[in-house]
This record gives sequence, structure tokens and C-alpha cells, in this order.
Amino acid sequence: MLGSMLAEAWSALLANRLRSSLTMLGMIIGVAAVILMLAIGGGVQKQVSDSIAGLGSNMLIVTAGSSRSGGFMGGAGSGASLRLEDADAIAALPDVLAVAPSANIPAQVVAGPSNWATQVTGSVPAWFAVQEWRPADGRTFSDMEERAAARVALIGQTVADNLFGANDPIGQQVRIKGVSFTVIGVMAPRGQGFGGMDRDDMIIVPLTTASRQLQGNNFRRSIRTISVSVDSAEVLDKVDADITTLLRRKHKIKTGDPDDFSVNNLTAVTDTMSSVTASISLLLAAIGSISLVVGGIGIMNIMLVSVTERTREIGIRMAIGASRRAVRLQFLLEALMLSLLGCSIGVAVGAGLSMLAGNAIGFDTSVTASAVVIAFLVSASIGIFFGWYPANQAAKLSPIEALRS
Repeated sequence: MLGSMLAEAWSALLANRLRSSLTMLGMIIGVAAVILMLAIGGGVQKQVSDSIAGLGSNMLIVTAGSSRSGGFMGGAGSGASLRLEDADAIAALPDVLAVAPSANIPAQVVAGPSNWATQVTGSVPAWFAVQEWRPADGRTFSDMEERAAARVALIGQTVADNLFGANDPIGQQVRIKGVSFTVIGVMAPRGQGFGGMDRDDMIIVPLTTASRQLQGNNFRRSIRTISVSVDSAEVLDKVDADITTLLRRKHKIKTGDPDDFSVNNLTAVTDTMSSVTASISLLLAAIGSISLVVGGIGIMNIMLVSVTERTREIGIRMAIGASRRAVRLQFLLEALMLSLLGCSIGVAVGAGLSMLAGNAIGFDTSVTASAVVIAFLVSASIGIFFGWYPANQAAKLSPIEALRS
């Protein structure tokens, strides 16, 4: 019986192809909009998570705080509040696996006839383990080279491409602020981070070399950043509190006075950003779902018109023994079929638009199975909800009055 009803519902839709197509258009636009918005939101969320995860897992970043000079306040990172002794003290804390003090220096780098403006990071060998980033070619510098202030450097893929092109950079010389360095490694490509930042546009040199050769005497013991790798995500908050207590004591900061440093928990940042992007994704999907409601109202209107047009047909069905339940089910199936057909086309259109959007904005916007399932469940619900009233009106018709019409 259900099979014959489905066949009749399909025949009824085909009998009014243009009207059926226009009715489904609202569902198609609504579902495509929801699929597209969920795909973009999911892509942004994944991009944020990947970008932060690319900085290293289970890691805390300690940065120098504000500075005061002549009555003027500088922003975070402007003060020289962190020193190498702070890094050594943090390394002795429980649950700390590795510590990498570092200093970042913007510089113009020259290699032969080529030059490139980039960021130079001076750090220690532990930096590569903390950042979970190794060279694709060559090697890292050793503890001995760091202590001896060796003029060696590892370069990111972007720097290698702009300075050396297709040539092998290993063993070549680069000049940073007039100081010659030997390239001993090329870092594995990492690609773009969140906000379009190129994570491969950098050079890593020993911290002692950066302090003595690139920064000047005033900065030999001061640093801007300390990266801290901890044992597990569960102890991040504990180590965060331990570092804060330690540095306040070492810097002789009085109770009630603000810190002259900041400790950033990347896991907390990831969770916050994921929460924000998920909320934005749901908001965008909710906006897109307005079209679904409009499409549902269109289905209800068309089904009411269909009941009026097919009054005599309904009367004949009842006269030959069709129950009111069967008539109601027939019209419900037609509304449900309109809704699900529109949803199927909408999913295909949304998936296509998601691919185009991903190519345009440069990150993954794939359609998830959960988004498709949600779209079909919502469409089925809309078909039943907005199809119930017309179906019920059809079932309430008197067979005699229907035959007379």
C-alpha cells in the first residue's frame, strides 16, 4: 500500500513539474545555505585549531610584560622583564619537559644578489623539540654551537625559495644585519597559520649569537619569550600557576602589583577559539535556516492549492473505500517527497558551493556527514510539519460534498 502511495505521490509531482520545481526552490536555497555555512564554519574552526596546534602541543608561552619609561607605558612585550635566569628556574619546575628562551628580531637578509625581509628567531636547541618542528634538510645547531655563539642558521621554506630559488641552500652564506651566517638546515614546510601568517617565513639562529651579534650588549641576558613544554595537558594549569608564582618571587613583585610578564596557555586559547568559531558557525547556519522555513511555508501553500484542485479526486477515493487516514497519508507523502527532493538537490548545491568557497579562501570547507544528516532530518520535519495542515484538510472533506464540487 505504501509503495502505491509513493508512486501516486510521484505522479502528482510530475503532473505539475513547474509548480513542484518552484516549490522545492525554497528548500534547495535553504539547505544549500545551511550546508555552506556549516562547511565554512567547520573549516575556520579546523584552521584555528591546526594553526595553534602547529605551535606545539602541551605548551605554555611566557612573554615579557609592559615597560615604563619617562612616564610612558609600553605594551606587552616592550619590556625586558625576562632573563635567561628565569628560563633556567622554570626548567627546574616539576612537570616541565623542556624550556626554550627566544628573541625575535625583524631583519633584512641578503644572499648573493637576493634579499628578503623576514623574522629572525634566536633560541636554543630545545626550541625545535618544544615547537615540534624539525628540519626537512640539514640539521639543527648543537648546544656547543649555541654556547660558542656560532654563526649558523636554519631557514624556513619561504626564505629558502626567495633567497636561493631552486639552488640548495645548505652550506650557503646569508648576511643578517651585515653578519654572515652559514645555512645548516631548511625547516620542514608548515604553511600558513591563522590570519594568513606565513609560518615558513623565518630564520632560526643560536640565542647567544642573536644576542651578541644582532641585538647588542644591552640585551645579552634579556629575552622576550620563553616557550615551555609540559608533561601533559592535565598539568598545564598547575605549571601555569607555578611559573606565575616563581616569576613574581624572582622579579620581587609586591602583592597587588601587576605582573611584568604574561603566561599564555595555548590549549585554553584553542578551546576558546574553537568555542567562538563553533558559535559563529551555528549562528550562520541559523541565518541560513530561515530559508528552510520560507520553503516550508511554500510547501504548505502549494499543498493547500493541490487539495482545492483535487477535491473531486479525494471524493472519489473516499467513495470507493479510502479511509481518512489514507487520504491524510497520501498528501503527507507528497509534502515529504517535495521536501526531501529539495533537500537532496540543496545538499548537492551546498557541497559544490563549499568546494568553490574552499578554493577561494584557501582552507578546507568539506561537508561533513553530520551536516547532511541534520539537513535531511530538518527537511523531513519541515515536510511533515507544513504538510500536516493541508493533509488534514483533505482528510476532513465530506465525500458527498467533494463529489459535487
